[in-house]
Amino acid sequence: MTDTTEQDRAHTLPASSRDAARARHVPDTPQTRAPSYQLAFTDRDFLLREELRPVRLQLELLKPQMIMDEHGIASTVVMFGGARIPAPDGAARDARSPALAELSKYYTEARLFARLMTERSLAQGGKDLVICTGGGPGVMEAGNLGAQEVGGQSIGLGIVLPHEQAPNPYVTPDLCFNFHYFAIRKMHFLMRARAITVFPGGFGTLDELFEALTLIQTGRMARIPVLLFGAEFWDGIINWQALARAGTISATDLDLIRYVETADEAVAIIDAWSPE
Repeated sequence: MTDTTEQDRAHTLPASSRDAARARHVPDTPQTRAPSYQLAFTDRDFLLREELRPVRLQLELLKPQMIMDEHGIASTVVMFGGARIPAPDGAARDARSPALAELSKYYTEARLFARLMTERSLAQGGKDLVICTGGGPGVMEAGNLGAQEVGGQSIGLGIVLPHEQAPNPYVTPDLCFNFHYFAIRKMHFLMRARAITVFPGGFGTLDELFEALTLIQTGRMARIPVLLFGAEFWDGIINWQALARAGTISATDLDLIRYVETADEAVAIIDAWSPE
């Protein structure tokens, strides 16, 4: 993103990009070398100060929002799921356990689901129902790969983690983002979502699932399909009925989720969905 040309600007004041360029070519003096003299918006050390956290939060919300607006992204289909789930052809080699290797079937379903949804997106102009993942490996990779295979774009919302990593190679480069704040990243997952699919995963997947369910349950977000792939997996780690029996959730809250096993099942539910 760059400033508009001088002719296109709605006012006569100089563009920030022009002043930033001018400021790089001032005479070299003790005054111009002082940190205080740097333009605030080009001063990295200033922007990273503790007191500037509110500004950084705003920037992290604005940058992906503006870029997605510029690309015409109207709505998304979110795919959450484990980064450790291997592709079937590498399951025996890469999986940490036989149980994880067995879950590789969901890599296949995620890839197929992304293909099917992207075909629907392209039939509508490619701006709605755009696949959105966390940009990493596993289920996320499968989602971005499926979209790419049928010629569609897809979004990857990455996060800086302690270990070195890079986005999977199937995210559309211009829609590949990197976040510092988990909270802002999760906002971007949900702001344009028309459906949420959740494949087997770990802490991160559970965090994303319960964030979405809480927002829908409390009316802070419109109800959309929340589809959990793999009833056996989810029933094995979450006793939904026990929550309802204990009264910590209402029995009707269980209607917020649907179990599916295949990509075709998930697509059929999304196709038939009617907002309440």
